[in-house]
Order: sequence, then structure tokens, then C-alpha cells
Amino acid sequence: MTTRLTSFSRNGLDFDVVDTGPIDGPVVVALHGFPQTATSLRELTALLNARGYRTLAPNQRGYSPGARPRGRLAYRTSELVADIAALIGELGRGPVHLVGHDWGAAVAWSLAAARPELVRTLVSVSVPHPGAFLRSLVSSDQLIRSYYMALFQLPVLPERLLSTRPAVLHRALTRTGMSEDAITRVRTEVIETGALTGALNWYRAMALGSPRAVTARVTVPVTHVWSTGDGALSRRGAELAEAYVEGDYRLAVLEGASHWLPEERPDELAELIADRIESVRR
Repeated sequence: MTTRLTSFSRNGLDFDVVDTGPIDGPVVVALHGFPQTATSLRELTALLNARGYRTLAPNQRGYSPGARPRGRLAYRTSELVADIAALIGELGRGPVHLVGHDWGAAVAWSLAAARPELVRTLVSVSVPHPGAFLRSLVSSDQLIRSYYMALFQLPVLPERLLSTRPAVLHRALTRTGMSEDAITRVRTEVIETGALTGALNWYRAMALGSPRAVTARVTVPVTHVWSTGDGALSRRGAELAEAYVEGDYRLAVLEGASHWLPEERPDELAELIADRIESVRR
């Protein structure tokens, strides 16, 4: 008998999972980004559940209390990808439909490229293919937009600043368009639980990834979603992403929305996800 997943394990780490929707429905694995947990996806997953999809939203490495290894080496993209592959294996119902926002999108792109047998479709939100992102750094204003990534490389200081000076965190997130409710959840779910160092280690491990991930092509059908009010990601990266997809590719541009699409535009995002899934079922 099919049962709900509330957790899964890999290499001694225990990950929490939010498993909702019709238990026998088509499976959507939804991956959150920085600096949020799976709760940032709850409006989106509820809409997908109402459409008949079962959704699994894990709290990823660094965020789940039982999966916070020390040191940046443990947060290489290959480890993040292997975590989600283990989740799909635990489920035993692959290939799945994969959705990722922000850093979750980066993991989703890499998983789809490295393990295409586990992924039926991909919807990436905000963050494009790693290769497209790198190319946008030298062909647009993306380098300026990504200044904070350099700041996050510093040891200890970012954690101390964001933890002890809540006004700094609030001001930074407000400027990106994040809602008051979402900012409160970042404080209570990430800052106050001690998850911030693990979350920042995703950035600190960026340079430790395999060069092959930058050029790896994705063969599954892809929809990439970008919003015109996203202060962190340029349109150039969204436009370049198509070059890394060998399957059917669609670019969806949401006008006037900020970076935080799963909470700001869940209805439109759910529609795009459902349309991508249905495109392979027709």
C-alpha cells in the first residue's frame, strides 16, 4: 500500500519532506530556494494538489535539522543533486515532474542533466541553467546583480550580521519584493533554527562544482519562468537557457512580478507547471 513520505535519509543525514495531494496522482517534486524552506511552496503545492498532482517538497540540505553537515565541501552541487535523487528513489515512482525555485531551480537543472531517467519534465523558476547564468555574467548586468554572492563567501560575518541585526535582513528582503509574512518565516524557520550557515554554504560551495555541470545539456521537456521585476536575475540568463535544452523548451515571462514567484504568483505558476506536465501526457 502506498504511504506518505515524511522523511528520507542519505549518508547519515535525515531530510524532512512535505507530502500532500492525491497519493496516487502524478508526482511533482518541488524544491525551495534561498533563504526559504518548503513552506514557501505551500500555496503552489496546494494548487497543484487541487489539480490532482501529488507533491513532495523536501527541506533540503542545510535546512532540515537532521541534514546540516559542517563545512562547505558538503554543499557541492553533486551532493545536493544526490539528495534529491535519493528522495525519488525512496518514493519508488520515478520519473517525476520536477519544479525548482531559486537555488532549487539550480539543483533541478543539474539533476535533470545528470539523471534524466529520474525526471519526466522540468519547470525552473527564476534561476536558469548554470551555463546560461555564467554566460549572463559577462553579457549583461548579472554580475552587478550578483554582488551578494561575493559577500556570502566571507566566513561567519554574514551569519552574525543577519542573525543579530534583524533590521538588515528585513531591509534586504523587502527591497527584493518579499512579503512581510515570508520575511517572518525566514526569521523563524531559517535564522532562529540555526539553518543559516548551511543555507549560506550553498553559495560558498559554488566554486567546488564540476565544470561539466556548466555545459551539460538537458534532454527532458523544460519550461523556464522568469519575472520582469526580479532584481537578482537578468533576462539575459533566461534567454540563454534554451541553448542548454535539447528537448522541448518554453520561456514564460511574468510581467511585474518579483523574484518570489511561488508566493507572489502561485496561480500563474501552477498553470504553467500543469501545462508542461500535460504536454507530455497528450
